[in-house]
Amino acid sequence: MIEMRVHESMRDIARADWDQLVGTQVPPFLSHAFLDALEQAGCVTPQRGWLPMHLTLWEDERLVAACPAYVKGNSEGEFVFDYGWADFAERLNVRYYPKLLLAVPFTPATGPRVLVRPEADAERMASAAAEGIRRLVDANRISGAHVLFLPPEQAGQFERAGFVQRWGVQYQWRNQGYGSFDDFLSTFSSKRRNQIRRERREMGRLGLRIETLRKDEITAETIEQMHEFYKLTVDKFRWGRRYLNRKFFFDICDRLRDNVEIVLATNGSGRPIAGAFNLSGANALYGRYWGAVEEHPFLHFNVCYYHSIEQCIERKIGLFEPGAGGEHKRTRGFLPTMTYSVHHLADPRLRAAVSDYLGRERDYMQRIVTGDDAAKSPAGEEEAD
Repeated sequence: MIEMRVHESMRDIARADWDQLVGTQVPPFLSHAFLDALEQAGCVTPQRGWLPMHLTLWEDERLVAACPAYVKGNSEGEFVFDYGWADFAERLNVRYYPKLLLAVPFTPATGPRVLVRPEADAERMASAAAEGIRRLVDANRISGAHVLFLPPEQAGQFERAGFVQRWGVQYQWRNQGYGSFDDFLSTFSSKRRNQIRRERREMGRLGLRIETLRKDEITAETIEQMHEFYKLTVDKFRWGRRYLNRKFFFDICDRLRDNVEIVLATNGSGRPIAGAFNLSGANALYGRYWGAVEEHPFLHFNVCYYHSIEQCIERKIGLFEPGAGGEHKRTRGFLPTMTYSVHHLADPRLRAAVSDYLGRERDYMQRIVTGDDAAKSPAGEEEAD
């Protein structure tokens, strides 16, 4: 018999126990260190709408699976938008918040949301997690549960257990065995190829140098600069939120020093003017945060995209996920890639309406990925998000 336990902090779960489920092939965001750093830095707190409620599955007093989970008091920092669902729930006189969320806070990167011991039956663990989640929803009288950015096989496991799938799209770069950046450029049309070359040459014309810093090359001064870049970017937009603080940046650069990579652009006098904060995983690079103190044409494309693509080619890294959004990424070699989430809604009226909407939305997302220019967005929330 499988028993589900609830934990109010990552510190309630032994790091060694959690990380043996993560293994070496799972993105670093799912490590005990990353999730604990968010809590210890105060980025994830009930006051910010994130109440930790991590789930573990046990069989014969042995940990067999675990899930990062939170009770959410809002929908901020999730990147799978359900504001329209909350509005509709209100019209039904259904309280939408709080809700249960299985995800990595502020991180739209795909990875397993049920971490399973290697020798355990993954389908059985997902089914047990789904059943336990439904019981938590019922016992706490909350609106539902949402599991975000799962791999397709785990999304299918939850769907077979009764959850409904939602599809999204991100623009990701995949290494096709390129020998050089020019080899990569050869896949573009002549016009587009020349445009990218002009955009890259602009950095030299401006006297800017772009490099990736790792491990001991990342100093306290570099971390301070990256935090400032991050704040500048989120403060620039009305929807921006300072989800992460200075303490988190310093903590994560210490705990995950083998994974953190900072791309830094400096001017002719050596002054940093822009930077991107990335994390490397098993055969993957994840772009997370960026910012700049000066505005220059094509600076963003070079710091966030071209430089890291070239690094992936040189280091033979297979996947580069630069983050959420961005139709502009398509013309720079990033291809539309499906993302998956699954949802359980307790109220039958809300569940029926959302299920109907998601069917139409999945058709729209499929058209984007297959390149159907006639794709039309279903009426709904993503137009405003």
